[in-house]
Amino acid sequence: MRPADVLWNAAPGALKPVEGEVNVFCASLDVSPNRLEELVQPLSDDEWQRAGRFHLERDRQRFLAGRGTLREILGMLLKVKSASFVFSNGEFGKPKIAAPVAAHSLHFNLAHSDTIAVYATAQHALGVDVERIRAMGETEQIASRFFSPREVRCLLALPAEQRREAFFNCWTRKEAYLKAIGLGLDDCLDQIEVSLAPGEAAELLGVPNDSRPWLLRSLIPAAEFVGALAIQQEASRVNCWKWNGPP
Repeated sequence: MRPADVLWNAAPGALKPVEGEVNVFCASLDVSPNRLEELVQPLSDDEWQRAGRFHLERDRQRFLAGRGTLREILGMLLKVKSASFVFSNGEFGKPKIAAPVAAHSLHFNLAHSDTIAVYATAQHALGVDVERIRAMGETEQIASRFFSPREVRCLLALPAEQRREAFFNCWTRKEAYLKAIGLGLDDCLDQIEVSLAPGEAAELLGVPNDSRPWLLRSLIPAAEFVGALAIQQEASRVNCWKWNGPP
C-alpha cells in the first residue's frame, strides 16, 4: 500500500468543529443488515425517494448507508440528533446544511466510489473526492479532453504501470478543487493544473481567475483507492479518521 499523507485512526468520541482544523472520515458502504437498519432510521422522505431511483439493490443500499453515515457524523460533531438535519444544494449540486440554524457554520463535502465514502468537515469551504484505481479503456482519450496539455505530457511520460494511478490522482485533485469552489466538472477542467505522478506531493499548479489561497492534500483511505482534499490554506491541520459508527 502506498504511503499516505496522513494516518487514518479510529474516530474519537470527543470530536467537535475547531477553527483551523479539517476532519476527514472514511466509511464502508457495504454494511451488515443490522447496521444498515440503524443508519436508515433518521433519513428524510427525500433521501428515501432518491434511493428508490437506483436500479440495483446493491447501489440503493450503498446510497442509504452513505446518507445515514453523513447524518451520523454531523450529529456527532454538532451534538444534535441525526434526523434534525435538512440539506440543500448549490447551483452545481454542492450540498450544505439548511437546518438546524446552529449548524450553518459547519461546511462539509462528501464523495464515494465503489465500496467506500469519504466525508470532510471544516468551518470553511472545502472539497473532497475519491476514486477506486481501476482499468479504463479510454484513459488517454479522457485525459486529452479534460487534462491540460502539460498534464497529458506528464501522464504519457510515466511508465505504463504508473499511468492508471496518475490518471486518478489528477482526476480527484481537479474534482476536489471544483467541489471546494462550488463549480461543476464542465467548468474549465482542462485549465486547472495539478500534480499527478505517483509519489509526488499533491499540488495545485494553476487555476483560472482564482487568487484565493488553496491547498491540496492527497488521501489514501484504502488500498487501491486514491483521493484528494482541497482546503483553504488557513486550515492548519487535517485529521483523518476511520468511521465505524458513533464512538
